[in-house]
Amino acid sequence: MSDELSEKQKQLKERFTKERGYWSEEIWSPVLRLDADFFETYLNLSAHPWKKGVLPPKIKEFIYIAIDVAVTHLYEPGIRQHIGNALKYGATKEEIMEIFELVSVLGIHTCTTSVPILIEELKKAGKGEV
Repeated sequence: MSDELSEKQKQLKERFTKERGYWSEEIWSPVLRLDADFFETYLNLSAHPWKKGVLPPKIKEFIYIAIDVAVTHLYEPGIRQHIGNALKYGATKEEIMEIFELVSVLGIHTCTTSVPILIEELKKAGKGEV
């Protein structure tokens, strides 16, 4: 595969940078190179809140951070990108840490859902009281 972008790919990269406010070679170049049409569709979706939304940019970046640090996602390149973006928009380390703290409880559902099931199954198996 050629390292040279097609004209369409160049235009999409430029549009992404303009509409989203950043570009990440690591995250987006592989997608753009493999399927420019898919990339364009994603761009149309992801840029919508940046063109029409009412939330300040810092808060939008907080949402991306929360998604990327969630135990069900844990996407390190995105975490780095969106923390950097949030800091650029004026976020403090305390605000970002609070996002981590809020999202960290997502994993607690493993225990709150599964422990009662374990206790029930132990009882059914005659393994006694817990």
